[in-house]
Amino acid sequence: MNFRATVPAAAVSDAELVAACLAGERAAFAQIVERYQRLLCSLAYAATGNVSESEDIAQETFIVAWGKLGELREPDKLRPWLCSILRFKIGHVRRRRGRDAIFGAEPVDAAGELAGAETSAADRTMQDEEQAILRHALAQLPETYREPLVLYYRENRSVEHVAVALDLSEDAVKQRLARGRKLLQEQVLALVENALARTTPGKAFTLGVLAALPAFLPAPAKAAGIGGVWAAQGGVMAKTTAWAAWLASASGVASAVMQLRVGLDQARTQRERRALVQTTIVIFFGTLAYLGLLWGLREAAVRQPEWRVTLAILAQILIVALIVAWPWMLLRVMRYFRRLRSEERRRNPGAFSEARDQVGSSAGVLRSRASLFGVPLLHVRFSSPDEGEGPVVGWIAAGDRAYGLLFAWGGVAVAPVCVGGFAAGFVALGAVSVGVFGVGTFAVGLLAIGGIAIGLQAFAGLSALGWFTAQSNGFGIARVAAEAPVALAQHANDATARALLHDPHAQQNQMIFAIVASLAVLIPMAVYAGEVRRRLGARRQRPGSGAD
Repeated sequence: MNFRATVPAAAVSDAELVAACLAGERAAFAQIVERYQRLLCSLAYAATGNVSESEDIAQETFIVAWGKLGELREPDKLRPWLCSILRFKIGHVRRRRGRDAIFGAEPVDAAGELAGAETSAADRTMQDEEQAILRHALAQLPETYREPLVLYYRENRSVEHVAVALDLSEDAVKQRLARGRKLLQEQVLALVENALARTTPGKAFTLGVLAALPAFLPAPAKAAGIGGVWAAQGGVMAKTTAWAAWLASASGVASAVMQLRVGLDQARTQRERRALVQTTIVIFFGTLAYLGLLWGLREAAVRQPEWRVTLAILAQILIVALIVAWPWMLLRVMRYFRRLRSEERRRNPGAFSEARDQVGSSAGVLRSRASLFGVPLLHVRFSSPDEGEGPVVGWIAAGDRAYGLLFAWGGVAVAPVCVGGFAAGFVALGAVSVGVFGVGTFAVGLLAIGGIAIGLQAFAGLSALGWFTAQSNGFGIARVAAEAPVALAQHANDATARALLHDPHAQQNQMIFAIVASLAVLIPMAVYAGEVRRRLGARRQRPGSGAD
């Protein structure tokens, strides 16, 4: 086949072009260069961020390929073979530099004379500020997203072409493009699209490759068996996130106030009431002092940046210590009140003379007759338990210690959906909550929202510790991205962090979620408190009931 004649490029297979090259047809190699120059230059640019260097690497790749075509055992796999040569050369460049080459990117308009021949004067005089934005934006993108994005805008915006070039599915390409666009931000994306389109290699590049082939270089040797056959300023979280976090936290305080009222209605002696009030005061003001200490560390970290890492770590140690210690302390307090109730029964029997105050009375305990798999559908304890009384267990359970197969509410609550002073489950809400979705004053979960939050993704009013992302009005610590006045992460208060944490519906969703979560805490508490008052409250003082 004479490739000097007019032959539609798309009508010729890679295998036919390779065969013609092996026969010494330079025109066939010109078609190979024209067919794959855009791909190789784009991959090289995605790796280097430098137009002239990317074209140099691509040219070297084609020259090496010309000399080694005889080693290509499967001519129909020409594209991946060329890409493998290119990636080897890119790897060599990176090893030579000792770092990711794109961080040394030059301006796009620094392309060589060959590219400049096809570029208008206006394009060659792009503003320096725009150049800096482009280099900075691309430098921040992980290569996983950078390659598809560069290829997409240099391959006529074809997802199919990018998928073939990178050996990915079209769905995978679409997902990476979507994340890449998100990371670039809207105000930078238009600039990058236009700049990449202007640097696309054309005919001049093809001529350059052919000119670089030495005149004396023989046609590649045939190999035996040859046949014919891939913004805004940091440091300020959305106000809605702060409001949502503090709302979730405040619900725990409101719940504690109602819990005090419940405890007073359950109490039968002055000693019980005094112990309840003292314990509530200690916990309430102890919590305020603890939060004040964390806020002080936050303020010190903001005012003394050189100490921010140390102070942030200290704050997280204090937070983890409290989260670990809280259920232990809560169970000890509950054990104390069970022992106190039993002692008061022995010391002041007259205070417990009514039928509703007897152990296991229908007023003090509600247990449905209906059950499923031997577990009552509903089990609620309204009275204070005595020593030896176990936890409340049911499909729906409520009490001091409540274990539910569906829902649990109480001082300690464990269930798929649970609300309590300490709550552990799939969806957990409370003073300290641990779950897949954790909401509360101290929240731990894959998604955690609260005054203080620890999770895969953490949103908090005071401190957020996230494996992936963290957003807070105080400390924000994450492996990948964080936004906070004191932020520690790979991307802290920068464009990437904002892009990863940005959600056009985030403010609305977080507020709705926090309101729903708060109601989920307060409504069961209010219903329970009202029922306790109806069953056990408004008791007339009896002689001996105030004894110590």
